[in-house]
Amino acid sequence: MPAQTATIQQHEYPNGLVLVAEAMPGVQSASFTLLIPAGAAYEVAEGLQVGGGAATMACEWLMRGAGDRDSRALLNDLDDLGVSHSESAQTLHTSFAAATLGANLIPALEIFADVVLRPRFEDEEVEPIRSLCLQNLRSLEDDPGSKVIYELRRRHFPEPWGRPSPGSAEDVARIAPKSLRAFHRAAYRPNGAILGVAGAIDWSRLRDAVGELFGRWEPRPEPRLVETPAGPKLDHIARETQQIQIAMAAPAATVAGPDYYRARAAVAILGGYSSARLFTEVREKRGLCYSVYASYEGQRNRGAMLSYAGTSTERAQETLDVMLAEFARLADGGVDLEELDTMRAGLKSSLIMAQESSMSRSNALASDWYFLGRVRPLDEISAELDALTPESVSGYAKTLLKPGELTILTLGPTPLDVKLPA
Repeated sequence: MPAQTATIQQHEYPNGLVLVAEAMPGVQSASFTLLIPAGAAYEVAEGLQVGGGAATMACEWLMRGAGDRDSRALLNDLDDLGVSHSESAQTLHTSFAAATLGANLIPALEIFADVVLRPRFEDEEVEPIRSLCLQNLRSLEDDPGSKVIYELRRRHFPEPWGRPSPGSAEDVARIAPKSLRAFHRAAYRPNGAILGVAGAIDWSRLRDAVGELFGRWEPRPEPRLVETPAGPKLDHIARETQQIQIAMAAPAATVAGPDYYRARAAVAILGGYSSARLFTEVREKRGLCYSVYASYEGQRNRGAMLSYAGTSTERAQETLDVMLAEFARLADGGVDLEELDTMRAGLKSSLIMAQESSMSRSNALASDWYFLGRVRPLDEISAELDALTPESVSGYAKTLLKPGELTILTLGPTPLDVKLPA
């Protein structure tokens, strides 16, 4: 396929791995993001059923030695190259991201090719990994704000698309090394994987090097996932906490859908910045809570608006009522030009700043390719934002916040009375 622009190139290797790269003149760094379809959703693939937390444990195990390097040597070699890196399992993907000087990009990719293709998977590393994952789950119990969002996603998205990547303490405690190896064999595959690279790059050299490093990665059949309904729509998790956590979700446009930018605008106006409606009405005017927001989450076949507030037990009912009233006001009253312009300026600023970071850009390249099969030029995004009008966003908001489609979850000592708008 020809280049997307003068600086964006893409190449698909025979095994299905897609490389998408963008040269960024004037920068000395280079970054990459490798998305592998091996997230928590694949833990329950047909014939696998390895238990919640397997994706996270496998990701950590991969970094405990690969090829000729044991765990210490692997990390030391990355440090010697000046590589800043992160690895994580999410619901859909396991991702490996790294940034370094352009001259060190290919040596860094060599190490991560070993990590993905030739992990050592030494049994003695599993118990320390298990301990870390159990510690993370315990810390999650002490972070009810994060806990309620994990549980909201589980109730809103169909299984397995809402599975939390940390898993459960029961599953993590029993997952055996052979199950993690089985997960790696089934889920880690080049067909469906995307490597986004941005910064100081030589396209021809990069394309050939990635072919040498990852070309022998054998494709595998895509694991079959069985989708089942989510729910319940209204739920409460009893916890003896000092606060009540409120979380809500509503279906929204997909990233590839025609209403994507209208959805992003409506969600941002509701709760995406410091002068957005939820922040103004819940926090500033009434002082009901310190933290309140709304955000967009996209998956390939669905999107969602997620909203959250954490407040005292005494003010929780009022907080929920005001949030629901703001949902209704957005749907019924629409938006005005001033708040649309504020939202537009904020999104454009974040896009421009992301363009200046090779790490952000590599992530955007991989993400765009996953969702769209192409990379959106900045000019296109800017034009789509400029084309938004109060009428178009207001019209979309009427479809975004249908009361019957809201998922509402609270966490705390007592449930709240949910009075949905008519």
